[in-house]
Amino acid sequence: MGWIIAIIVGGVAGWLASLVMNRDASMGIFWNIIVGIIGALIGNLLAGALFNVQGSIQEFSLTGFIIAIIGAIVLLGIVNLVQRGRVR
Repeated sequence: MGWIIAIIVGGVAGWLASLVMNRDASMGIFWNIIVGIIGALIGNLLAGALFNVQGSIQEFSLTGFIIAIIGAIVLLGIVNLVQRGRVR
């Protein structure tokens, strides 16, 4: 059941991050899910190392959801730097 929650929460987190980073038009639902799940991993690494905060998208919590959104925004910022040489 955890992987279903991870897909749903990852999709929503990726979609919200793509709205913040103005990449919504270039991403579909599949890429939103991928960005959200990878963003959750990045967010957990950053939050754990910097603030000693843990969150998981496999068990839905507000902390895990916010961490996933922040991680997805960081991921899209890195992608923007690599693709265009600047952040939008």
